[in-house]
Amino acid sequence: MPERIYGKTEGAREVLFHEVKRYNEHQVHSITKEVPVIRLEKAIREGKSLFRPFKVPSPYESTKDIFCIREERTTDAYRKVSIDGIELRVPGVDPYEKVELGMIPDKETGLTEIRFWHKGKLLGTQKIKSKDLKRMHL
Repeated sequence: MPERIYGKTEGAREVLFHEVKRYNEHQVHSITKEVPVIRLEKAIREGKSLFRPFKVPSPYESTKDIFCIREERTTDAYRKVSIDGIELRVPGVDPYEKVELGMIPDKETGLTEIRFWHKGKLLGTQKIKSKDLKRMHL
């Protein structure tokens, strides 16, 4: 039974892919009288498109700093923060300072990279097992 459902889903996906391609690249739109992909390319050439190249905004250094799970913590007297009972040393920050943690889980490795930020500056990174973080069970 599951094989039949899987086969139908894959078949529907293939039909949908071809229909989207046909519509975007071959069909003349009834209102604009243009093929959608040609219209988009023309708008980009003429600077009339809202599409812009993606740039990582300052002070961030990577897309990891943008697309991550963020939490704020305050360092203790030993310059450490705690998350789900795990203590992490934060380099280059004074005791009792607020730091932002950017957490990036990686399903393939089973690790979560934690990037430490303070006042717009990346202080360092650490990797820990995702299974040790209660919040990372995705």
